[in-house]
Amino acid sequence: MLFAICRFLPSLFLAKPAPKQYYLHMGTNKKYKASVFSFLFSDPDILRELYCALEGVSLPPDTPVTINTLQDVLYMDRMNDISFEIGGKLVVLVEHQSTINPNMALRLLIYIARVYEKIIDNKTIYGTKQVTIPRPEFFVLYNGTAPYPDEKIIKLSEMFEDAASLGLPCKMPALELEVKVLNINQGRNEGIVKNSRTLASYSAFVGKVQEYVKSGKDRQEAMRAAVQYCHEHDILKEFLEKNATEVMNMLITEWSWDDAKEVWQNEAREEGREEERDYFFELLDQGLSTEEIKQRLRREKVTP
Repeated sequence: MLFAICRFLPSLFLAKPAPKQYYLHMGTNKKYKASVFSFLFSDPDILRELYCALEGVSLPPDTPVTINTLQDVLYMDRMNDISFEIGGKLVVLVEHQSTINPNMALRLLIYIARVYEKIIDNKTIYGTKQVTIPRPEFFVLYNGTAPYPDEKIIKLSEMFEDAASLGLPCKMPALELEVKVLNINQGRNEGIVKNSRTLASYSAFVGKVQEYVKSGKDRQEAMRAAVQYCHEHDILKEFLEKNATEVMNMLITEWSWDDAKEVWQNEAREEGREEERDYFFELLDQGLSTEEIKQRLRREKVTP
């Protein structure tokens, strides 16, 4: 079992560990890495600009923005990307994906329930006075390489079972949640991207990485070249100057982990090695770094 697990680890060990401040600690002995996207969009002013760009509206620069991203709601190894309130009237959840997940409406339903738990006093919902809550809005920003339209709406109701087989009449669902998916790749949704300098810069950065990968560079080389190009062309220049090493570690970890996880899951499923896969993920959930996992697997491999 351990030999099989070790086969999938090399692609994870591609970078030096990022500094501790770029890990989000959650509970005891667990640490989950922030993505470059959530790291970049962790400033209230940038989030206000992002929302205005996504919705095509304008807000006064002094409109308060409160970040309330969940730090204990995980999908596989990831927490939700961004959640924030605007003026106490709106609560906005934004997810960033390079591969569209068709279950995002359900995931965001779970996330928004937890967000509401954070921002309201649970005791008040049992009182006689009606509680008011911020209006929710949901976005997925897509910048993968697979073709995808500029905009698409994903609905929770599309996941519901059809009750017609029970002989029941068709009727509107009692619960709905709509997610606006926006393609932010270069050349797509330019009206949105140009209204958020940070989003435009991020899109350009990822676009350069994809361009270098297509030209034949491996991903690490592509990422380094993209960082250098963006620095020279004033794209996220200040951000990269301050955080170049951390950004490289985040990117390498994100992409290497996603690749390794996909391969591992597919082969484990095909060969019936779910137990091995679960053991691999258990070590990650215990808070072990990839190097620590590698060392442990080697020790256990030689242990009679």
